Amino acid sequence: MSKLESNGANGSSKQFHAPSRHAPTPGKATVLALGKAFPSQLIPQDCLVEGYIRDTKCVDVAIKEKLERLCKTTTVKTRYTVMSKEILDKYPELATEGSATIRQRLEIANPAVVQMALEASLSCIKEWGRPVEDITHVVYVSSSEIRLPGGDLYLASELGLRNDVGRIMLYFLGCYGGVTGLRVAKDIAENNPGSRVLLTTSETTILGFRPPSQARPYDLVGAALFGDGAAAVIVGSNPKPGQETPFMELNYAVQQFLPDTNNVIDGRLSEEGINFKLGRDLPQKIDENIEEFCKKLMAKASLKDFNELFWAVHPGGPAILNKLESTLKLGSDKLECSRRALMDYGNVSSNTIFYVMENMREELKKKKEEREEWGLALAFGPGITFEGILMRSL
Repeated sequence: MSKLESNGANGSSKQFHAPSRHAPTPGKATVLALGKAFPSQLIPQDCLVEGYIRDTKCVDVAIKEKLERLCKTTTVKTRYTVMSKEILDKYPELATEGSATIRQRLEIANPAVVQMALEASLSCIKEWGRPVEDITHVVYVSSSEIRLPGGDLYLASELGLRNDVGRIMLYFLGCYGGVTGLRVAKDIAENNPGSRVLLTTSETTILGFRPPSQARPYDLVGAALFGDGAAAVIVGSNPKPGQETPFMELNYAVQQFLPDTNNVIDGRLSEEGINFKLGRDLPQKIDENIEEFCKKLMAKASLKDFNELFWAVHPGGPAILNKLESTLKLGSDKLECSRRALMDYGNVSSNTIFYVMENMREELKKKKEEREEWGLALAFGPGITFEGILMRSL
């Protein structure tokens, strides 16, 4: 398994202190710290096609040309991945069509996912500045590992958390899992006074890696778009003055599914790993329902103008961002934090919303007195499920 890189060059593990412009609402959950981690294998998008075609021994010129086109349209520039030459040398069957390899995939993915979660959590805890013994709950999100006990227990043990820490696992939610995790952490923090919740997300594409096939065009989309990594945040209400520095309030959360869209995002686990099918109408389905969903969140604070908000949107792909920007008539800069996260890391499933939030934290800090007070965190995934949180910058 590759050595993993935590915040360092990829983020900021230093303590983050910015002057708070808005006081937290008493009793409301806030985000107190954020961390992230990645595998050491960094792949520039320009190099992906040659490497993927070589590693899978693909000789189909049409597939190569299609992948080259997809790599350009995704807008991704760099991604991190657990997959490496060393892994393929040890498990050559992963690149062999039709091989029953779920055991091998989990041998790689299970420890890799926990290791990334550990690195992200340590970085987050360092920024938070309080001892690990003060963590009362863990919410662990992943669509990349399968075992009993789950990664939540391994993570708690590796971090040295108390053995009575409350643990929750959220498995196989896909791209909306990070915002679901925030909603669950918010509920815990607000209903357990004094609690501090470590929310961690960790994902790898190992379960879905396979040679390309004309019969599975969706695999090429995954190869061109998805990446690996982890993220972590500390969530709690009533921050301790002088000890904690909240930067975002989680004011109101909503989850909603769209009836009769179960098959638009379809993931199935088999002996060969996980297979995904993405319906071409996914951006359109989101587009048709997103305005009403956003208005439901905004109504809690009597907000009317989309362009008076900041936007932290999971970048499932450029088509989804473009549709949302057009439908809501957003200014061209409103989704910049999402577009930058997609460019730098690809779609990293449940983690990506936190990379967007980190970008947003930096942007709001630069704006100082002109920064927006209210914003929305949004993510979409299987179901089709919408997750949204009305947030307030502090």
